[in-house]
Amino acid sequence: MQSLDAFAGEKLTALDAKSLRRRLKPTRRHDGAIVERDGKRLISFSCNDYLGLSHHPAVRAAAAEAALNYGAGAAASRLVTGDHPLLSDLEKRLARLKGTEAACVFGSGYLANTGVIPTLVGPGDAIFVDALAHACIWAGAQLSGAKIVKFAHNDVADLARLLEAERPGVRHALVATDGVFSMDGDIAPLDQLSALCERHDAWLLSDDAHGVGVLAGGRGSGALFPDAKIPLQMGTLSKALGSYGGYLCGSQAVIDLLKTRARTLVYATGLPPASAAAALASLDIIQTNPAFTEQPLAKARLFTRRLGLPDAHSPIVPVVLGEADAALAASAALEGQGFLVVAIRPPTVPEGTARLRVAFSAEHADADVLRLADAIAVLRKAAA
Repeated sequence: MQSLDAFAGEKLTALDAKSLRRRLKPTRRHDGAIVERDGKRLISFSCNDYLGLSHHPAVRAAAAEAALNYGAGAAASRLVTGDHPLLSDLEKRLARLKGTEAACVFGSGYLANTGVIPTLVGPGDAIFVDALAHACIWAGAQLSGAKIVKFAHNDVADLARLLEAERPGVRHALVATDGVFSMDGDIAPLDQLSALCERHDAWLLSDDAHGVGVLAGGRGSGALFPDAKIPLQMGTLSKALGSYGGYLCGSQAVIDLLKTRARTLVYATGLPPASAAAALASLDIIQTNPAFTEQPLAKARLFTRRLGLPDAHSPIVPVVLGEADAALAASAALEGQGFLVVAIRPPTVPEGTARLRVAFSAEHADADVLRLADAIAVLRKAAA
C-alpha cells in the first residue's frame, strides 16, 4: 500500500528532524552489569535488573529446570489450559511479601495495569492519575471508559482539590500512581495519598515495578509507609526480580474478580513456567538477604553525593539535560568512555526534559559508580 508507506515515511522523517526516532541496537548482556554492543564491552547503567538476579546461578537454574520439566510455554490462557502450580505458588509468595490476602499474576506489568484498571472502573466512574504515571496506567485508564482526571505530580493538595470537585459526581473513584517513578526515581507520598483516598472513598493503586526488591528490605515502596492503606498493589517480576511478568496484590474478593473478568488475563496466554520459577527463586534470595536489597540505593547515593545532587530515593537517578540532541550527545560521549547510559527523550518524558536515566545495580563496583559520576560532571560543565 503506497499510502501506508508514505504515511510511515513522513512520520519517521518528522521524528528524525526532532532527534526522536528510536532504533533497536543488538546488545548482549553478561554477568556483572556488562553488556556487549558493536563488539565493545560496556558497563551498563541502563538496566532495571537492580540486583543482577536475571544472571544469578540459582535463578537461572530454577528457570532451566522448570523449562525442562514443564515446557517452554504456557500454551494458552490460564483459564483454558488449567492453572500451573508454579503460578499459584508465586501468587501466594507475592501476597505474603506485600501483606495482602491474595495476588494475581499477569503476563507482564503492562498487561496487569491495562487489565486491572478497566476491570475496576468504567463509564460513570473517575480515575485520578499522577501526571508522571507510567504509560500502562494511562493506557488502562483510557481503556476503562472512566473519566480521567490528571493531578500534578506528587501534589497531594492538587489531588485533594480535584477529588473535592469531581468525586461527588461519580460512582467509584480510583487514584493511580507509581510507587517509584521510573524516569525520575522519586517516591509517591503514599501515606498522604492513602489518607486522602480514605476521606473520599477512593481506591488507591500503586505501581511498585521499581520499588519491589530494592526498598524496605525488598518489600517495596508501600512498606516505607506502614500506616498507608493501599488496596491495589501492582508490580512486576521483570526488574529487581530478574524474571518476566506482572502482578496485582489485593483482597481475595478483588483477586477473584480479576481472575474472572480481567481481559488481559482471560484472553492472554499465561506466564511460562520458567518465568514463574525464576521469580520464586529471586524471592527466596531477596527474603533471606535483606541487606543485599539495600545495595542499589547505596550505589545511587554514592553517585548523587559525588555530583552534589540531592540524595537518591531509589536506584534511579535522572540527569536532566533539556533537549533531545544534548541527551543523545551525552549518551554517545559516555559510550566512548565505556558506559552505557541511554538517553531518554519525549514522549517518554516531557518536552525540554530529555535526560540520562542512570539506573544502579548491586553489581556495580563503587569505583565504576564514581568514575561515571566524574564523567557526567565533565559533560554537565561543558554543556552549561
